[in-house]
Amino acid sequence: MRTPLLVILAGGASSRLWPLEEKSLIKFMGRPLLSWQLESYAQLGLDRAVIVANPENEAQIRAYVASLTSTQVDVVVQRAPRGMGDALLQLEDYLAANGNQTIYVTQVHDLTDVLLHQRMLTEYQSETALSYLAGYRVKEYFPGGYLEVDSEGRITNVIEKPGAGNEPSDLVSIVAHIHTDAALLLDAIRAEYARPEKTDDHYERAMARLMQQHIFRVVPYEGPWQALKFPWHVLDVMDAFLGQIDNQRIAPDAFIEDGVLVKGDVIIESGARLFHGATVIGPAYIGQGAIVGNGALVRGSMIGAGAVVGFATEVARSYLADRAHTHACQVLDSVLDEDVNFSAACTTANLRIDQGPVWSTVKGQRMDTGRSKLGLIAGKRAFIGVNVMTMPGVKIGRDAEIGPTTVVREDVPDGTRVWVEQTLGRSARKDA
Repeated sequence: MRTPLLVILAGGASSRLWPLEEKSLIKFMGRPLLSWQLESYAQLGLDRAVIVANPENEAQIRAYVASLTSTQVDVVVQRAPRGMGDALLQLEDYLAANGNQTIYVTQVHDLTDVLLHQRMLTEYQSETALSYLAGYRVKEYFPGGYLEVDSEGRITNVIEKPGAGNEPSDLVSIVAHIHTDAALLLDAIRAEYARPEKTDDHYERAMARLMQQHIFRVVPYEGPWQALKFPWHVLDVMDAFLGQIDNQRIAPDAFIEDGVLVKGDVIIESGARLFHGATVIGPAYIGQGAIVGNGALVRGSMIGAGAVVGFATEVARSYLADRAHTHACQVLDSVLDEDVNFSAACTTANLRIDQGPVWSTVKGQRMDTGRSKLGLIAGKRAFIGVNVMTMPGVKIGRDAEIGPTTVVREDVPDGTRVWVEQTLGRSARKDA
């Protein structure tokens, strides 16, 4: 039986991730998320892949896959974000040139246990169905696509967001789908785009129609699953990676002065420098060439390559990307993207006064982040001046500038300058 062709969906729009950028290339433990995913699949024998990119990330993804030697990866491009069905239709030319194949459809931003993919491949080898869909077992309502399943594990329908109390089962569809006849699937998707319906669930509707004549089987899954959809999910994915550190590993050429405390499961990469009085409490990751200064504290966090945790800075449960720079400040439950400058005496407020859930605005809509603690999310090259305080859940856009002593209470768009206005007045004192 031929190994399925891996199809990784990395197109669509990433607007929900603002002010962060391309989710597939966000680095965890020094490597892009896409790299980790490809490695995991290759270990299962899925060493042929097609990545569906978009015009914004195409060049970056092509540059990355060009460096690969162990995996054969091709790239196709979805020119406009017209849904998952349209993304799969971009495979037509590739399949025409390489023949109809079994495809394994996944998303780059879904992080699961490798056991799920092992089970999927085992079910595929049973040759009992046209398609196999992973079903994540939930205990409470989840706003996603539910699988309607009979007593023998045959899927009879996919129902998108049925509403609490109307769920046909406790199985939510995860995008881990094996289709043994790609051409048949693409024909069904194309037919759905020709229909007058204006919803963007063409892929789900196509599968539902195929289920009327062909067997689809569910592969239940109850393990870990973390989707990277919103910017604060970076912290959840970070925690998943940090949770895999099961010992202490310090590179031989890392510079660690006397008086440094490294406690627990910690990775310190080559060229990192930790100065007297610094403390790192695991699980934690200190990237290549990073600096942890005198009296600084890092705990439950990930520090990118070349990043600086400056003198007397506390970084707790936070993600600092490559070359992020801090000094004498507090970074709590926060995400600082590449080249962010977080100046002296800055603080990220991470807890509401009423200790309720932190809300954030996404594409103009207020939403519950599901987190009781959430600090700042800052995009690339944002410069935050001294003594700035940010309120819980605030986002600062790429290339934005925040002037000294500012309290940031709401999101700041890309490239915006925010300064506290100062006025000069005459002294009320009169000379005698």
